Amino acid sequence: MEIDDLKELISLLQDTDITELQLEKDGTKVKIRRQMLLPSLEVHPKGTTVIEKSTETDEETQRLITVTAPIVGTFYRSPSPDAPAFVDAGARVKKGQVICIIEAMKLMNEIESEAEGVVVRALVENGQPVEYGEPLFLIEPVS
Repeated sequence: MEIDDLKELISLLQDTDITELQLEKDGTKVKIRRQMLLPSLEVHPKGTTVIEKSTETDEETQRLITVTAPIVGTFYRSPSPDAPAFVDAGARVKKGQVICIIEAMKLMNEIESEAEGVVVRALVENGQPVEYGEPLFLIEPVS
């Protein structure tokens, strides 16, 4: 696979929602992955959601800790449908605190915060499937 082939693949992916592509050609394996900044969501008292354009710069996002899915499964924000979410935006969390559950093969796997800080945003909707390495939460570290 030539450099020009890679450049063409990258330019084709820029106008799509595809975040990861893996292919093999003539014994050469290539994996292209890009991270997309999601728009910020704001929930109003009446339960309506307003989507705003992301105003975070690369510098701002670099200071945030991204909690990623350690396994493939279904993402749940609470321990049961009628229970409150483990954490919401603005909640202070401690390292090791359970922040969500990922169900995989009928097993409920508790996912813990990787650092002490404040939850800036949940990046996945409740009940949605997640892939290994997919960003789940952004946490602003507190020293």
